[in-house]
Amino acid sequence: MVRSSINYYNIVRKNIRKFRLNKGYSYKELATKARMSIDFLKEIESETKNKNFSLDTLGKIAEALEIDIKNFFD
Repeated sequence: MVRSSINYYNIVRKNIRKFRLNKGYSYKELATKARMSIDFLKEIESETKNKNFSLDTLGKIAEALEIDIKNFFD
């Protein structure tokens, strides 16, 4: 099955939020751990903002959540 890049972004957005909430992190806590602004993290998680982000950014978030980056794509 072929998915558009927008679908991949939405899968990743939902998974970032899921893992953040599973860890019990607020936006502020995760943003601080991932070395990014709270607003940027909120935009990444938002499905309405259509914010694109890099693999480097995903790597920072994965490290902060202590998970493998590939988990964002499941």
